[in-house]
Amino acid sequence: MGTFNIELEIAGQDRGSWRKMDAPVDTGASITAAPASVLRELGVDPESRQLFRFAQGETRAMGIGYAWVRFESREVLTQVLFDDEGTLPLLGARALEGAYMGVDHVAKRLLPVPGLMG
Repeated sequence: MGTFNIELEIAGQDRGSWRKMDAPVDTGASITAAPASVLRELGVDPESRQLFRFAQGETRAMGIGYAWVRFESREVLTQVLFDDEGTLPLLGARALEGAYMGVDHVAKRLLPVPGLMG
């Protein structure tokens, strides 16, 4: 499938300050992640801890909180993972779904997806 990067912006719940980052789109990750120091600078605090299993097989308890993310002219309040320093931010599946966006893996771009009512 391959991966590709997008321009991602993250802000605290007050949306007072936004931080631009180049982030891979990772549909295999449920949650959007950013270095903990970036999230704290934006006024985002961890609200709980959750166990996460990483692709390498490692399982760790990590902080999660809520932040605004903006990409492709869409904004959504979503859960964010307080990741280790020096790690790349990434856009996860929950934020994509919350913004009604899907992934075209061939063209390496995001596409709007209509919401469904059942």
